[in-house]
Amino acid sequence: MPKNIRKKISIIIIIIGILILVYPYFLEIKTKKNIEQTIDEFISNEKKQSNESKEYLKDLYLEMEKYNKDLVLNGQNIVDAFSYNNIDFDLSKYGFKEKIIGTINIPKINIELPLYLGSTKENLNKGATILGQTSMPLGKTNSNTVIAAHRGLAKHQMFRHIDKLEVGDEIKITTFWDELYYKVSNIKIINPSDYNQVLIEEGKDKVTLLTCHPYRINTKRYVVYCERK
Repeated sequence: MPKNIRKKISIIIIIIGILILVYPYFLEIKTKKNIEQTIDEFISNEKKQSNESKEYLKDLYLEMEKYNKDLVLNGQNIVDAFSYNNIDFDLSKYGFKEKIIGTINIPKINIELPLYLGSTKENLNKGATILGQTSMPLGKTNSNTVIAAHRGLAKHQMFRHIDKLEVGDEIKITTFWDELYYKVSNIKIINPSDYNQVLIEEGKDKVTLLTCHPYRINTKRYVVYCERK
């Protein structure tokens, strides 16, 4: 093989190697930008609600309030978040194309994510998700909103550093209606089938963060319990 051809092949191989190395960083930057844009759009839309939209939001609030009450009255049929579950709320009839109900901010680990309805595979790849058969985040007692996210993706950290949270740390849930503040009250490692560990507790307003554990092995679930301040 001529020397100049060998040289060109070597250069191509080096370029391909560099692209393989830097691609994950570009993907992470792109995903982070998309998430930030999604959050910005949610906040912007929330601030610009028309009177008609606000009426729709009242109807949505009442629908979610009824959903929460039904969970208390009829019980919860929870399955593992990572078996991919949806929530039967059609946000499109309220003028929202995406199933985004709010955002979650965890200052301790410097993470803010859009909050999607339903722990489907698609939603889990885009942000944090509300697990089906758990409460909507309305800031009322007799509720427990279970928020699931991946322990980490190649393109974004998601809940990767959730194990850095400690009792007393704060999280904030922003919805169409409120900014809700919670403090970490307890931390556990459970089996995926331990659904009784994330049920509604009478008289409490809770948010429970859920992700896989250990990181990259994923045989357990890491659970962070938070109670309303």
